Amino acid sequence: MARRLPPLNSLRVFEAAARHLSFTRAAEELFVTQAAVSHQIKALEEFLGLKLFRRRNRSLLLTEEGQSYFLDIKDIFTSLADATDRVLERGAKGALTISLPPSFAIQWLVPRLADFNQQHPEIDVRIKAVDMEDGSLTDDVDVAIYYGRGNWPGLRCDELYPEFLLPVCSPAVLNGPKPLHSLEDLKHHTLLHDRTRKDWKTYAKYYQISDINLNYGPIFSHSTMVLQAAALGQGIALSNNVLAQPELESGRLVCPFEHFLMSKNAFYLVSQQKDADSGRIAAFREWVLAKAAAEQESISS
Repeated sequence: MARRLPPLNSLRVFEAAARHLSFTRAAEELFVTQAAVSHQIKALEEFLGLKLFRRRNRSLLLTEEGQSYFLDIKDIFTSLADATDRVLERGAKGALTISLPPSFAIQWLVPRLADFNQQHPEIDVRIKAVDMEDGSLTDDVDVAIYYGRGNWPGLRCDELYPEFLLPVCSPAVLNGPKPLHSLEDLKHHTLLHDRTRKDWKTYAKYYQISDINLNYGPIFSHSTMVLQAAALGQGIALSNNVLAQPELESGRLVCPFEHFLMSKNAFYLVSQQKDADSGRIAAFREWVLAKAAAEQESISS
């Protein structure tokens, strides 16, 4: 038995009018006349057999039934719009959506992206920066860069860069009133923390550093903010080698010690197994893996 649905055009008009609480603004949004909005609302009210709006002191208000109905349908319209956007993006010729952490996007991918665009002008790159990933690629993402240990079942995972952590600070801090000659000199400085205090605690334990306050110092939610704070002389950061590289090359940051900490984590290029070796995803995979390999070879030579 077919389910009974209201006139969908009237429903669309009602959602806009209820959201704005104005027939005039709904008409402007939908590019119709105010009379057309009134007509559609009347048709919906007749279908439902109840009033959805009432006017009071030159203002438009929802009735109790209208408010309840609006709350029930507004998320449906949002879901429809989101689903339509995803279909359009996936169907766009040559579109490639890349999901990755904001810090990696800012410090690594974006500065190199012109090279990929030059090699593949037919591919329309779309960058989607996300703070966290759940280990599964959503339908609106073609390829992603994940940070972790590479154990995401069902996905093709190619290691880009192994991670090691190294202390970094501004040249002014290195050569300031309390210069850094040895690891013990860390006790005279503020430690900057990336998301948690865990990394500095692991570093201090590994190198048996005493007399430093590991429970003090600002915590930042993004690695780029930690690097910025360090470059501004606000303390010493323990940074990922890849993310710190641009600041080290520019001289905004220096590495006061050669003592680094190897990590079990790395940056990985992730894609669906079935898509990894075809089309625009394969083109990006080949480019990014070659770029990472060449840069690591350059650093090690």
